[in-house]
Amino acid sequence: MKKLITVLCLSSLPLFAHAATFSLKSADFADNGVMKKALGGNDKNNLACSGENLSPALSWANPPVGTQSYVLLLTDPAGAKGLGVTHMLAYNIDATRNKFQQGELSKGGDFSYGTNTPGTQNYYGPCPPAGAGYHHYNFVLVATDLAKGSLPAGLSHTELVAKLKGHALGSASLVGRLGN
Repeated sequence: MKKLITVLCLSSLPLFAHAATFSLKSADFADNGVMKKALGGNDKNNLACSGENLSPALSWANPPVGTQSYVLLLTDPAGAKGLGVTHMLAYNIDATRNKFQQGELSKGGDFSYGTNTPGTQNYYGPCPPAGAGYHHYNFVLVATDLAKGSLPAGLSHTELVAKLKGHALGSASLVGRLGN
């Protein structure tokens, strides 16, 4: 009987070993790859910030069971001389969605924006300071058990993370690099 139980347990291992992982990717750059200049921010007051403020195409697969909505954060942890810069907070993203087309996050849509570091509620493309070399821009997609529309627009990064405590089911991330 012990042998039969052991054989049954061992024979089921491959089923679990091949479980799909929640993943995030972009058709515009590979993970830890260099992003095109067009994906960078555009700020007339910063000559090093001369992109088109075009958000990248993003797609994801295999969300955790029970996902009701998504949150997408775009941050540069080395920005602002190491204090970090929040470039975008997008949330109340419907659980049936599995991608954003290139430029779609730049325009807004059927989701809410939080308040980014510059104090706006929109997509603020990557914008490394002149001569700083490459910065790493972290795209983090969080699957939540929160119903779409349950979070108010305009939350700061800190406020959003506080509201996600106990509601995050899993995350997937992607890093893009941009420099000058």
